[in-house]
Amino acid sequence: MDFSARATIRDLAKAAGVSPTTVSHALNGKGNVSERTAERVRRMAAEMNYRPSEIARGLQQQRTGILALIIRPFRTLDTVLPNGVDYFLRVVGTASLAAMENNYTLMLVDDPSRPGVPFGAQAADAYIVTEPYENDPVLTYLSQKRKPFLTLGADPARKDAFISIDEGSARDVELMLSHLTRAGAGRIAIVTGTDRNQWNLATLEAARAWLDTHGQEPLVMSVPEVEGENAGEAIVDEFFGAADRDRPDAIYCLTGRHASGVVRAALSRGIRVPQDLLVAAASGSIQNRVESPTITTLDLKPEEIARTAVECAIELAEGRPLQAVPAPPPATLDIRESTTR
Repeated sequence: MDFSARATIRDLAKAAGVSPTTVSHALNGKGNVSERTAERVRRMAAEMNYRPSEIARGLQQQRTGILALIIRPFRTLDTVLPNGVDYFLRVVGTASLAAMENNYTLMLVDDPSRPGVPFGAQAADAYIVTEPYENDPVLTYLSQKRKPFLTLGADPARKDAFISIDEGSARDVELMLSHLTRAGAGRIAIVTGTDRNQWNLATLEAARAWLDTHGQEPLVMSVPEVEGENAGEAIVDEFFGAADRDRPDAIYCLTGRHASGVVRAALSRGIRVPQDLLVAAASGSIQNRVESPTITTLDLKPEEIARTAVECAIELAEGRPLQAVPAPPPATLDIRESTTR
């Protein structure tokens, strides 16, 4: 027999003249296997350099040592590496290290409920799902399969149905719109994405309430996240295209790429930023930090959020119920040129 390729349990069983079940029992000290047979199996395993599958062994023990991270906003993007967006990279990087620090492995997976998904996507001890959308089928699948999981941001249609970490959308709106007001804004427009997740819906609800309280009629627009900077022209057309319209003097975009596109489109039309128009974003992108003018954003603390999520996921994976879900630290302002007059 050629032992150069990695041997399987069936190869070992055939070489030792026993069944795969006997091989498993002999190597794991289980069942009724004679010492003579067990010794023959162990000797053949050494000769063949046989190594049992760690995933299979983990499944037998009901543990794999794997945490899965599912980033749901990827489903509407044309790439998992959108130009300039480092928020998800910061979440993945910190979550991976936090898992490793606790002797776990983090696996980034796609929708585990779809047909043909790799086996490993369904074998994690616990799952972290970011930004689920309304009646998200991934949450339904994990719940039906009795897989431990938590979400970053709740399913808007089932806010209290699953364990979730609150993103603090209302708090973020208060922080940014108050800053824009102090910077001189008297008419603030809000630009959200179109995904039906808590990030967009809760922010829009909080913004409408804030504007109403401060005597401003809401100026609101929703733009697909996938359009990135290209959405800038449509956004500026919406708010500045009609000469008789009550135009905003500040635009707050939820995504940094939309905000970058707004600045480019405004400047191309002679609208000065920040003198004529203040522009800010919630989740920033690299462009916001390096283009001129630089753009004010929120620091949403993705590292702290990821660390908290991993700690909670480990509790669930090890069968310890969460008494309370810790809240990540509040976002802070990164004030830059676009709101500094």
